[in-house]
Amino acid sequence: MSSVLGVSVGAGAVRMARPHTASPHGPIAPHSFDLQTIPVVEHQVEELAAEAIGVTLESMPGIAATAIAYRSEQHAKALRAAMARQQLTNYELVPEIVAAVEFAQATGDIRGISSLVVYDLGSSGLTVSVVDTQTRETRHSERTSDISGDYLDSLIREQQIASGRIAHPPDSAGLAALDALCREAKEQLSSNTAVALPSEQGLVLLAQENFEALIMLAIESSARMARDVIVRSDRPVHGVLAIGGCSRIPLIAKVLERWMGVPVIVPDSPETVVTRGAALMARPVRTVVQTPQQHAPAAGSLVDDDELAPAWLSAPPKRRRGKREINGAVLTVSALAVVAAIGLGLGYGPQVLTRDSQSSDHPTSVSPTSPPRTTTLDPQIAVAPASTTESAESVAAPPPYRATTTEPPSPTPGPNTIVVPGLPPIVVPTIPPVILPFPPPAPR
Repeated sequence: MSSVLGVSVGAGAVRMARPHTASPHGPIAPHSFDLQTIPVVEHQVEELAAEAIGVTLESMPGIAATAIAYRSEQHAKALRAAMARQQLTNYELVPEIVAAVEFAQATGDIRGISSLVVYDLGSSGLTVSVVDTQTRETRHSERTSDISGDYLDSLIREQQIASGRIAHPPDSAGLAALDALCREAKEQLSSNTAVALPSEQGLVLLAQENFEALIMLAIESSARMARDVIVRSDRPVHGVLAIGGCSRIPLIAKVLERWMGVPVIVPDSPETVVTRGAALMARPVRTVVQTPQQHAPAAGSLVDDDELAPAWLSAPPKRRRGKREINGAVLTVSALAVVAAIGLGLGYGPQVLTRDSQSSDHPTSVSPTSPPRTTTLDPQIAVAPASTTESAESVAAPPPYRATTTEPPSPTPGPNTIVVPGLPPIVVPTIPPVILPFPPPAPR
């Protein structure tokens, strides 16, 4: 059977609640919850809450949804970060004020009240909010840390030390222990008229009348603040909902009713109202499942751009070349470039470059009217050209290319012959050596 979990994160404790009923949407009794309180001792409260939620979800796999109450946007941001570090995702954040109103409406405590003041006095401060119970909209809200449960504990501590019955603790650890003892005395005075608690420093002795006289100014100051919030909200109110651990003090309800002039509602266990309200608002978080597209490529596969484009944008199919074919083409182009450079340097550029384009069965003849060519080796030294016939005999030009089905036998390459695959052999002419005359002897 599935259940839900509600969590409130306070400065002094992390509280969790699970409703007894299988469905949290039916009528709720004030005590139909399993409650758990984890005090905050030298831990960051958000990290403690995330760890506690993780442990609870592992030990109780039947919990289908979790709701966490937050006080402000900064508080919500810290909670999200802590939950992410614990790798928890199936949860939702709800405002504390909305969770409190949710619980009060479920129990019927605020039936018939359309505009409500939520007076939340906890260990770290006081929050006063004017809320529309129909729309759950907060009309105005203010918070102060000048009035808090810790401040009331400090008043009791100072009063006990000033009476002479309690010695001042020598260190911070003793001071923290004395504060915890004063807090326990304050909680016991909610149902008793007097309390006496022993400690290492002495006996903590406090009566109800002394306690109320000690905190009267602070409580009246908080009531004045609540009335000012109502005035600034410009909304009439019909009731006050007092929550938080300090709302157990009977004096608070009396002072608020005197200052406000409207009924003051204090639920049972007011410190867990937000926690139980969050449990009522818990809903499973829906995870959006993305369906894979049709013909989706496998992971790690390469997809051509043409396969992703529409049919009317696709280009004609491309002929894919292998690596060996591309390398052969590059080699052929490089060889042609070398041959062209040699031919141009020797003066046979036109014949070499135009031979393939003039493929015919007749041998290529050199025009007799062409002017003689001179190959310049040096600006001061020139080789006289020979006649056309002598050039043809001495240079031994390669035979003309003939388009035949069988390749002619390749001639035996000589020392000055360059053989390029797919091209006729090219013979580089031998340049006769140039003998320079000796310089004339210097005159004596």
